[in-house]
Parts: sequence; C-alpha cells; structure tokens
Amino acid sequence: MQSKLPNLGVSIFSQMTALANEHQALNLSQGFPEFDTPEALKNKLNLYSAQGFNQYSPSSGVPALQQQIADLVLRKYALTISPEASVTVTSGATEALYVAIQALVSPDDEVIVFDPAYDSYQPAIELAGGKAVHIALTAPNYQIDWQQVANAITNKTKAIIINSPHNPSTKTLKQTDINALKLLLEEHDLYLISDEVYEHICFDGATHLSALGDDALFARSFVVSSFGKTFHCTGWKMGYCVAPEKLMVEFRKIHQYVTFSSFTPAQLALADMLKEQPNHVDELSTFYQHKRDVLSNALANSRFTLLPSEGTYFLLLDYSTISELDDVAFCEYLVKEVGVAAIPLSVFYENAPGDRVIRLCFAKEDATLIAAAEKLCQL
Repeated sequence: MQSKLPNLGVSIFSQMTALANEHQALNLSQGFPEFDTPEALKNKLNLYSAQGFNQYSPSSGVPALQQQIADLVLRKYALTISPEASVTVTSGATEALYVAIQALVSPDDEVIVFDPAYDSYQPAIELAGGKAVHIALTAPNYQIDWQQVANAITNKTKAIIINSPHNPSTKTLKQTDINALKLLLEEHDLYLISDEVYEHICFDGATHLSALGDDALFARSFVVSSFGKTFHCTGWKMGYCVAPEKLMVEFRKIHQYVTFSSFTPAQLALADMLKEQPNHVDELSTFYQHKRDVLSNALANSRFTLLPSEGTYFLLLDYSTISELDDVAFCEYLVKEVGVAAIPLSVFYENAPGDRVIRLCFAKEDATLIAAAEKLCQL
C-alpha cells in the first residue's frame, strides 16, 4: 500500500514521553497538565453518566453546551452568534482543525502556515490534496513579517492558519497583526483558520485578540477552541469550532463523517461548569502566570536564556551558551543525562533556522517545576 503521508512517523511528543518514561525523567515535554480536572467538573461527569446520558448527542453538540459557548463568546468578545447555527462541538480541537481544513481545501489549493507550527496542520492540508506554504518565524521574537506573507500569496492560496497565543513560540498577535491580516484576507478573498486553544491563557495583563472580536475577520473564519486546555482535561478530547452559518454548514457535512458526535456526559458537564463557575475561565491566566513565574524564577541563575512567554503554558529556553548540539540531540541529552524531558523546536519547521531553542511545559505542580529547574541549573 502506498502511504498517503510517507514522510510522517511517530510524533516528537510520543518520542520524548517514551524517553522520559524509560529514563524516569521529569516530563516537561508533552503539553498536558500534571494536576487534575476540577472536582466540580468531574462530579458533573459522573452525575450525567450515572443518570444515563450515555448515548449519541446531536451531531453539532448538546444544545445546552452550544448555548454556553455562545454566551462565552458574547461575554469575552462582544460577538452575538447563533448557538444552533454557528457552534459545533468536536472531539478535541485537532478534529475541529482537521474538519475546517477539509471543508476549505481542494486539490492544488495552498494554505499559509507559520513555523514553528502545530504538527497537525500540514498532514490535514495534504490529505485534502492541498499544499502547506511555510513561513518561518525565528527566535527570539517570532514576529510575522506581513510583507513576506503578502509575497507568498498566489492565485492558488485559499487560506491562512494563525495560532494565538502561539504554540510553541508562546507569542500573541497584536492589533497591528490583526489589521495586516484582515487587509490581506479581504484583498485576496482568503479564509482564515484561527487556532485559539490557549485563548484564556495570556499573561501580564494582555488581552487575547480573537478572530471572534472583529466582525470582518469572523466573516471569513473558522475559530477553534479547546476545553481540554481550559479545564485541564486533555484526555477527554473536547473542543469546538465557531464559524459563520454559511461556513458551518460545510464544516458539519464533514464533521458528521469524522466523529459524528462527541462524548455526551462531558458535554453536559462542561455546559454546567461554564454556567455555574465562569470564574474558572476568568482566572486561568493568573493561574498559569504563577506557574510560568515559578519556573522562570527557579531558572533565573541557570545558563539558559529565557525567552518571554506571553501566553500558552510553555516557556522557551535558548541553550546557545551551554551546548553546540542541535536541539533534537540536546533534548535527548537532557532526558538521558540530566533527567528532564523537553521538546526541540526544529521539529515544528519545514526548514529549521538553526536556533538553539527548546520548549518546556509548565502545566505541572510547583514542586515538579522546581525539581526540574534544579536539574537544569546544574548545567
């Protein structure tokens, strides 16, 4: 059988987690919380399962959850949407990204992505018969050159994928970026896929600039969000997509043949959580900023150069003064010899620029972060 994705193997996340387990290293590589899901949310899940809500939900989502998502969008971004027509609950944000790409991309279409990029974008584009056009962002600022983006647009360009707050660079888009993006989309009649899974995790008082916050931008957008990131339940694989009704019709045509529907008890539990404890979402930035600062302060006397983290639950370290190893080899060294698992950034590029930068996840208990930093400070 001929492979449809001949250049893909086991993901770097699986590789580093396996190495961490083998060497009993502190795992700051894969992006999942070490702490548990809120008790109230787990209790609601148990309640709904015990009450027999264990069959298929409507394909687009449980109405109560669709309504709470619409209410959240209104509260956070001052956008009024129809919960029935514009919200679809998905089995994780990755499914939402995949379906949005399949809905938009036809053979020979081009989609602009910014490297370092989440590794699901390109395979989904290729499976749709399209081509990912990569624009590399580099350390330490990972800033988008919008003239370079304009130069990359051709008559085959169909869409642009953005991710803010950005994994793995930890940077956030600014208003000047939004203005430039909107002009390009309008000038060339392009669509936008906005990956906003870390939307509620912005630091130092910054406000997340969502595609939902601009009417003209939203009119061309699929906006993807993650309950797993927001409620520390990545294993539930719960996400959603918000889009204008015309785009959502096409999204749902494909969604119904990918997962059809998502985990019913979890949808009901999440609807209650959003309604009864809205403060969880509002306090998420403060919660993770504390984690960022614990790790940053513990690494202050290390030989690493810490790059500013504006959002997400990641921190980037430049190790140029420590080693001349490439980042993959350096991460393997850290696991085997130092006892800390990290992620190399080069794997998120089509053509890596040679920056010596690694990513640490600080969605961990404070004690784990301090213990890992103590090991890294010995270098």
